[in-house]
Amino acid sequence: MMRYAVTRMVLLLAGLLVASVLIFLTLRVLPGDVAAVIGGTTSSPEQVAAIREGLGLDRPLVVQYTDWIGGLLRGDLGTSLLTGAPVADELASKALVTVPLGVMSLLIALAFSVPLGVASALRRGRADGTALSVAAQSLAAVPVVWAGLMLVVVFAVWLGWLPAQGFPRNGWDDPAAAVRSLILPALTIGVVEGAMLMRFVRSATLQAIGQDYVRTAAAKGLTRTRALIRHGLPNVALSIITVLGLQIAGIVVGAVIIEQLFSLPGVGRMLVTDVGQRDLPKVQSELLALTGFVLVIGFVVDLVQRLIDPRQREAA
Repeated sequence: MMRYAVTRMVLLLAGLLVASVLIFLTLRVLPGDVAAVIGGTTSSPEQVAAIREGLGLDRPLVVQYTDWIGGLLRGDLGTSLLTGAPVADELASKALVTVPLGVMSLLIALAFSVPLGVASALRRGRADGTALSVAAQSLAAVPVVWAGLMLVVVFAVWLGWLPAQGFPRNGWDDPAAAVRSLILPALTIGVVEGAMLMRFVRSATLQAIGQDYVRTAAAKGLTRTRALIRHGLPNVALSIITVLGLQIAGIVVGAVIIEQLFSLPGVGRMLVTDVGQRDLPKVQSELLALTGFVLVIGFVVDLVQRLIDPRQREAA
């Protein structure tokens, strides 16, 4: 197991290295110039060139890349070209919104997708089981922006239960207000991602029902539901753990859109703003941090599977 973990860690670091190169080069070919943004519309070409030289943007790309990577290895994510603030500090403050949003979204997705997915499989061929399956298919196809707008119309405009946009200025000093501001965004992501997960849970449950050990347990007197709960759900749980890595990546992507829609001061909204302002050192560190988060989640999910599934350990 240790050898496998070390191998996966090496692959994780290699993936981060490749991602850093791709992020760095991609940002350099985008149109726009942060020096022109800083100089304003009245600056002359000479003034813009002086700003670029002062920021070090006229140096060779290899030098800029090695400086960036060297800083990352020392734990320095760089500083914003526009504000001069450390990127790590801004990421940490924005994560106080994005991380709770992601956790709430994942809990909402799991809360309804797992029981409804299992119920849909057990009621296969019946009217209620078919209705659950059709509902999951329909919700999975709904664009996250449209889902968010519909939830705002219902719960913020019609019922007035929840705020439509924004986050408290004092942040988590008022936990109740902070949580209320995240409910609609989390519900938006959780419903869409949960519908996709529900389809997967249904498929995994149907596969488990067809296994010999479940049929044998049913033949010995257990009902199909009891046989599935006692013998099949552990395998369904393994399948859910497998797909959770992809779901978390989907939640990260969804957060970028939802934070814009609900005016939340999170990492996603900050990233969109920084891309528009061409704050390259900040954008590249933000993108690499998000990429690293997704890769680490995949690494952890892979290790957890190995730990709890004896078949994978025997195969290794």
